[in-house]
Amino acid sequence: MEEKMNVSYYMEALKNMNAGKGYSACVVTYGCQQNEADSERVAGMLHQSGYDIVKEPALADVIIVNTCAVREHAEERALSITGGYKHLKAARPHLKIGVCGCMVSKDDMSEKIKKSYPYIDFVFGTEKLSHLPEILYRSYEKKKRIFVPNDGELAIPEGLPVVRESDFRAWVSIMYGCNNFCTYCIVPYVRGRERSRRPEMILAEVRELVASGVKEITLLGQNVNSYGKEFGGECNFATLLSRICEIEGDFTVRFMTSHPKDASRELIDVMAANPKIARHFHLPVQSGSDRMLKAMNRHYDREQYLALVDYMREKMPDIAITTDIIVGFPSETEEDFADTLELMKRVKYDMIFSFIYSPRTGTPAAKMEQLPESVKTERMNRLLALQNELLAEKNEAYVGKTLRVLVEGTSKTNEKKMSARTEGNRIVLLDGDESLTGKFVNVKITKSSPFALLGEMED
Repeated sequence: MEEKMNVSYYMEALKNMNAGKGYSACVVTYGCQQNEADSERVAGMLHQSGYDIVKEPALADVIIVNTCAVREHAEERALSITGGYKHLKAARPHLKIGVCGCMVSKDDMSEKIKKSYPYIDFVFGTEKLSHLPEILYRSYEKKKRIFVPNDGELAIPEGLPVVRESDFRAWVSIMYGCNNFCTYCIVPYVRGRERSRRPEMILAEVRELVASGVKEITLLGQNVNSYGKEFGGECNFATLLSRICEIEGDFTVRFMTSHPKDASRELIDVMAANPKIARHFHLPVQSGSDRMLKAMNRHYDREQYLALVDYMREKMPDIAITTDIIVGFPSETEEDFADTLELMKRVKYDMIFSFIYSPRTGTPAAKMEQLPESVKTERMNRLLALQNELLAEKNEAYVGKTLRVLVEGTSKTNEKKMSARTEGNRIVLLDGDESLTGKFVNVKITKSSPFALLGEMED
């Protein structure tokens, strides 16, 4: 309660400080859905502090860049984009530039920004999200740069204001942090240990969203199906999903991301029993090789993973299963890679998100012997060729079927079409106009490609 009062105090102080100035703010986001959810709260706090929220950094008086640290490319891009704001500040010295998120939660990054990016006014780690109003206020008041790194504070701030990107879709964070320590992953080091929100707070948020007309709610966590472990059996993830499905209204609930070691049969049974839960399970396998899975510290093997997939399809024959795969993990042999290709053929995923391994300083895998980039690239090309072949075959099976989809808006790849998404998370292009956005409609599929379906709306 004290923290919430502190946030409110500084939001009001900022509003009074900037009264009549017509200031605006822009939040630029890189990374995962959790970062997007965090950015909506950053925007909410800024809006409640008196700033208009704008999309273009060039129009803003405050720019906050929310960063990712999962891959080196994401860091380089965020720093490059932030560097581009230097000329904006030169033209308007009152402009405040802040950086937050996973990248700046790394031990060495704040120091790098302090030395190499003098035009950045403040930096705060993932644990300090709710401190933004105070940080920004003190940046104005003291007229000096402020750096607030993570310090192990694992509180869960409730009641922060939110400015959502969509009127019909919403992210709901149910837990934060990760305890898994996969050898390639930086997340536990920048997001902290697992901690779950109280179920009553989550249920209250979902009820409010449904009452406001939201049609799709995605529950977020670094590992959603380990939700509630600290509650001593009071409410696990399967129980939480069941309770959400009891809420009245026409809505779909999704969740991500899951870890195979914590994906229980109880959870699958709950999904099968509740039509409000999308028939889609994102289940990152990372590799089809038991040797690689052990080196990655994944805590399951190929046999256990396939047994889980088989049980899902037994209970829900129409379920869409998607995955993440890492190519070129340290010491991966041609035999290991072949195991991954064989697993892809066995599971026949509905979508695969594949990545060339990128060392992250501070993780155990970064100290392992690395494969040549040429080997990684060649294997990735082979994986993508198989992926396209399998996806084309999978999507072709939908031609002639009628599917219920949620229309998202005008397609980014074809402005003459509207883009929608199936329960299984497939993209469908159809004729129509913006009046369909945010609505469920039935579409008969007429054509397919590896990455999208084409359809006609039915009455």
